[in-house]
Amino acid sequence: MMKNTDEKWFRIVLGRFYKGKVRLNILQAFPFWIAALLTGLAAVLYTKLFAYGEALSHTIFIGHRWLFFILTPGCFLLAWWVVKRFDNRAAGSGIPQVMAAIELANPKYNKLADGFLSLKIIVVKVLSTLLMILGGGAIGREGPTVQIAGSIFRKVNNLIPDSWPKISKRNMIMTGAAAGLAAAFNTPLGGIVFAVEELAKTHISYFKTALFTGVIIAGITAQGILGPYLYLGYPDVSKVSKELIFLVLLVACIAGLMGSFMSVVILRILSWKRNLKQSKFQVLYVIGCGLAIAAIACFFNAGILGSGKTEMTRILFTQDKHVGFALPFFRFIGSIASFTSGAAGGIFAPSLAAGATLGGLVSELFNFSASNANILILAGMVAFLTGVTRSPFTSAILVLEMTDRHSVVFYLMLAAMAASFFANLIDKHSLYDHLKNRYLSEVYRENKPDVGAVAEPS
Repeated sequence: MMKNTDEKWFRIVLGRFYKGKVRLNILQAFPFWIAALLTGLAAVLYTKLFAYGEALSHTIFIGHRWLFFILTPGCFLLAWWVVKRFDNRAAGSGIPQVMAAIELANPKYNKLADGFLSLKIIVVKVLSTLLMILGGGAIGREGPTVQIAGSIFRKVNNLIPDSWPKISKRNMIMTGAAAGLAAAFNTPLGGIVFAVEELAKTHISYFKTALFTGVIIAGITAQGILGPYLYLGYPDVSKVSKELIFLVLLVACIAGLMGSFMSVVILRILSWKRNLKQSKFQVLYVIGCGLAIAAIACFFNAGILGSGKTEMTRILFTQDKHVGFALPFFRFIGSIASFTSGAAGGIFAPSLAAGATLGGLVSELFNFSASNANILILAGMVAFLTGVTRSPFTSAILVLEMTDRHSVVFYLMLAAMAASFFANLIDKHSLYDHLKNRYLSEVYRENKPDVGAVAEPS
């Protein structure tokens, strides 16, 4: 009798324990689910607006290309002014700002993180990038989507009442960034790897459930509206030559070095611009960037315009794989001019496009078949993005998920690792790391906190 009573009591206690634990887990997960759903919806709307702006720009160029000598500098100037007037921290990609917010998301400096992630940032970011893409700027929407998603997760986190079970503010932002990238590219694995490799740089176990569910909900929401699309498509990679591995390494070397070099040039120009005391010189620089892109597009090659997705699609999926020596250089120049203008705009897609043209150029020089050319193009995309972000696994997984070409995964991983090695010869840190540190330095200088203090994550 005593034994039965003890067993009954044990079951009651155990049942209450699990019931309480499940309730706690659901309450902690609920804000992530709400934020992920909102992120998916925001990503879809932003994708449609961005695509419409790029298509409109293309239509104007085909019908009235000379208008670009007015449209491009005008849009660049307006996009720069929107950021300058309303919030400087909406400039550029948005990923460095998210990285800075993650570092600031602790009890001592938590309020400072709001300067990088807010509803105002979302509005400024979207408006500035749409103006840039309308003017033909060589920008992407993926980095901005990361900052938009981080802002949504941050806002949801700030709305949680004090009586709610505690949720890590840092993990909330990281999950938002991963969900944003996953929704932007339709690459859930890429979003998760990005969070671990680029944002967290730590063990995933502390927030794996929130991260996985956030990415899944944001991705399903985006897919439910846009459909289960691939960012690029299914390139033909059916026939692989034995000697291809050596050319993959060659492409990885060139693209990795060029990606890292482009980052250094961008940082040097941004440093130079910071020393321009008068706004009129910054205005002249922005107008100059717009005029340079318009001139190249009108007189030399229209491939400099936009995110570069059109060029990637052309050389991967059509018989017209002609690239020439000029197009990789123009994509390189277009990315630098657009990113250093001071307006908002991502560098993910332009980096992929620059790498694709480099891979296409090498395959053209060696007169490869379409199948082998596509492998070099994909390797170039992975390598150039690695040179910029210094995140080889994220780069390889993103391109893998964009194209669903699992048969060449080892070539992509080889290109990523080789590019990472060669990129380190120019600079051991990524563009994002440098920009993140600049943002943090500005914050610390403005607020004069004790930068030596180390606070526990909240």
